[in-house]
Amino acid sequence: MFLNSLPDKQEYYELYQSTGWDPEGRWTSTLLQDSLINSWYTLSVVRDGRLAASGRIVSDGVIQCVICDVIVKPDYQGLGIGTLVMEHLISHCKAKGIRWIQLSAASGKAAFYERFGFVPRAADAPGMSLFL
Repeated sequence: MFLNSLPDKQEYYELYQSTGWDPEGRWTSTLLQDSLINSWYTLSVVRDGRLAASGRIVSDGVIQCVICDVIVKPDYQGLGIGTLVMEHLISHCKAKGIRWIQLSAASGKAAFYERFGFVPRAADAPGMSLFL
């Protein structure tokens, strides 16, 4: 079941922690919930009464957006849920007239996003990060 409402704070925290993206423990459940609240669009997938997957979009609502935190709980990976999440997020962007969708892929996941038409940035124009 797809939900456009915010997931339970603790369930989302547990889903996020299942990725291994936060080994330093920077993001608390409150910070993660605030990130969802401040997103342009959020999507949750519930299976067996529990949060199984999620994705969100940060956008100016006109030209561009960034798809963030596409997560499928390990127990539900390999079932096509991530594909459904991406299709839904991209469809939402198209319906709203967004013209440029960006994302950062986790290590080893680029091929998954390439299936949707995403292409890596050129080596001489890499994306960059700054953690504060």
